[in-house]
Amino acid sequence: MSILKKLAGDTATYGVSTMLARLLNYLLVFIYSDFDPSLMAVQVQLYTYAGFFFIIYTFGMETSFFRFARKEEDKPAYYNLILSSVIVVSVLLSTLIIAFAEPVARLIEYPEEVTLVRWMALIMATDGIMAIPFARLRLERKAKKFVRVRITNILLNIGLNVFFLVFCRNIYEGEYLPALRPFVELIYVPDTPAAYIVMANLIANLTFFWFLRQELRDFRFVWNWKIFRPVWVYALPIMIMNIAGVTNLLFDRMFLQYLLPNGFYPGRTTRDAIGIYGQTMKLSIFMNLAIQAFKYAAEPFFFTKAEDKNAPEVFAEVMKWFVIVCVLMGVGICLNLNVLADIFLRLKIYHEGLPVVPWLLLGFLFLGIYYNLATWFKLTDKTQYGTYLTVTGASVTALLNFLLVPRMGYLGCALAFAASSVVMTTLCYLFGQKYYPVPYKVGSALGYVLCGAMIVYLAGLLPRYNFWVELAGGAFGLMVFAGVILLIERNALPPRFQRYLGKS
Repeated sequence: MSILKKLAGDTATYGVSTMLARLLNYLLVFIYSDFDPSLMAVQVQLYTYAGFFFIIYTFGMETSFFRFARKEEDKPAYYNLILSSVIVVSVLLSTLIIAFAEPVARLIEYPEEVTLVRWMALIMATDGIMAIPFARLRLERKAKKFVRVRITNILLNIGLNVFFLVFCRNIYEGEYLPALRPFVELIYVPDTPAAYIVMANLIANLTFFWFLRQELRDFRFVWNWKIFRPVWVYALPIMIMNIAGVTNLLFDRMFLQYLLPNGFYPGRTTRDAIGIYGQTMKLSIFMNLAIQAFKYAAEPFFFTKAEDKNAPEVFAEVMKWFVIVCVLMGVGICLNLNVLADIFLRLKIYHEGLPVVPWLLLGFLFLGIYYNLATWFKLTDKTQYGTYLTVTGASVTALLNFLLVPRMGYLGCALAFAASSVVMTTLCYLFGQKYYPVPYKVGSALGYVLCGAMIVYLAGLLPRYNFWVELAGGAFGLMVFAGVILLIERNALPPRFQRYLGKS
C-alpha cells in the first residue's frame, strides 16, 4: 500500500507541476498577442519544428532508460551509455543545423532569420541532452527536484519575456522611465518579438546545466555497441510511434505556409495567417491540459486495476465521466469563446481565427478518449497497435491538410486534426473490443458529444453583445447543461449528491 501511495503521490506531483508549467507559459499569450501576427509567425514555425525534431534528438532513449535501468546495479552503466548516445546525436544534429543555417532558413521561408535558426539549434540540443538527466530524476523518484528545476526554468523564461517584450518595449516607446531609454536602446530592437522569445528560452535552457550539475557530474562518456544494440532495437519502434504522434499534432503548423495559397485571406499575408492560427489555437489548451492531467493520473491507475475482475466495468465508468467532464469543458469554452478572446487575444486581428477553436476542442476531446481506450494494448502487450494507430492518424492528418487547407485555409487544419482524432478513436475502440472487451457506454457518450455540439452551434447563431452579457449568458448556458447531465446521471452519483437532486 505504501508503494502505491508513493506512486500516486509522485504522479500527482508530476501532473500538477506539468499543468502549472503549461498554464504559466500560457500567460505569455497576453504578451504575444499584443504584436502583429506577421511578427509572430516565425516563432510559431520554429517551435513547431523544434517539437518535431525533439523526437529525433532523443530517439526513444527516455523510455529505453526506464526499461533497461530498472535494476539499481544497471542504472549507472545505462545512464552513461544512453546519455552518451543522446549527446552525440544532439551535438551532431545541432552542429549541422548551425553550419547550414542559411539554407535551412530559406527552406522554411524565413531567410532573414538565420540567427534564430542557430539559437533554436542550441535550444534543441540542450532539450535533447537534458531529457536523460530528467529521466534519471524520475527513475530515482526525485520528484521534488524535478518539479523545482522545471518550474524555475519556466519562471525565468517568463521573466525574460516580460523584461524584453514589456519593460524594454515600454521604455523604448516612452511609456515610462525615460532616463533608461539609452540603456534599453542597446539591447532592444523594435518589431523583433520572436528574437527575444527565442533568446529568453535559450538563456533559461542553459541554466539546466547548473541546476542538474550533480547528475552531469556523475556522467562518464562511454560507448559499447554490443550493449547499446538491444537498447536501440527497443527504442526504434517507440521513436516511430512518437514521430507519428507528434506529426499528428504539429503537421498543420509545419506545412500551413506551404499549403496556403498566396492571398487566400484578403488583406492578410501567409505569415499573418500563421501567426493568427498559432496564437488562436492556444484557446483550446484548456482541454489539452485536462487530457494531460488525466493521462498522468489514469495510466498508473489502469495498470494497478488491471488484475481486478471488475476492471472492465471500472474502466467503462472512468470513460463515462471523462467524456462528461471534457464535453462540459468544451461547451464552456465555446460558449465563452468571445469573452476568452477579449481577455487573452489583445489585437482584434487574432479574433479572425476563432472559428477553428471548436474543431480543435473536438479533436482534443477524441484524442483524450483515444488515450483512455489505448489502455487495452498496453495491458495486453500489443503495443504494436499503438504504432499502427498513430501512423494511421498522422496519415489522415497529412492527407486532409493537403486537401482542405488550399480550399478552407487554417480552418482545414483544425478539421483535419478533428477527423484524425475521430478515426484513431474509432479504430482503437474496434480493436480494443476484440482483444480486451470493455462495456463502454458508447450511446450515452455520443449523446453528450452531439448535445454539446448542438448547444455550441445554436449559441453561435446568436448576435454578439457586450462583454458582461456574454459572460453571464455563457455561464448560465453551461450551468443549465451541467444540471441536465447531473439529472441524467443522478443514479451514479454518491448518495449525498443524490439527496440534493431529489432522489431518496
